Amino acid sequence: MHCPVCRFKSTRVVDSRLAGDGAGVRRRRECEKAVCGYRFSTVEEVDLVNVTVVKRDAKREPYLRSKMVDGLNKALEKRPFTDAQFHALVQKIERDIQKERTGEITSLKLGDIVMKHLRSFDKVAYIRFASVYHSFEDLKKFEEELQKLVRKRRKRV
Repeated sequence: MHCPVCRFKSTRVVDSRLAGDGAGVRRRRECEKAVCGYRFSTVEEVDLVNVTVVKRDAKREPYLRSKMVDGLNKALEKRPFTDAQFHALVQKIERDIQKERTGEITSLKLGDIVMKHLRSFDKVAYIRFASVYHSFEDLKKFEEELQKLVRKRRKRV
């Protein structure tokens, strides 16, 4: 890994430890160039490389974390959350994708996984995401989804 300050081609790992919930490794690194010696941290996480998303029209495209993150950001716009909470949400969603243990996942299954986690993360974001995901055509469908949330909440209370 290149040093972020002097761009020297060699750094060494000084310390390693589990990051957050154990889904990654945090490494403390040091530039090996004698005059620099800059220390910095990196985080290593599992990367969902060979996962293909099968769309509703049967087209296939590679899974892109950035697309999911963009969708989550739209649903969570102007909602209160920290970067750490958001990062944990993305990790939970990707962990469920990995649990599928297959190289392909349908966009419907992916949407269900996202909705499951959004439901417990932020109810407003969940409804926003669901309205796009389910393509609510009228107010009646939207009200039905809201009623499902209200019923689930009452069962817990």
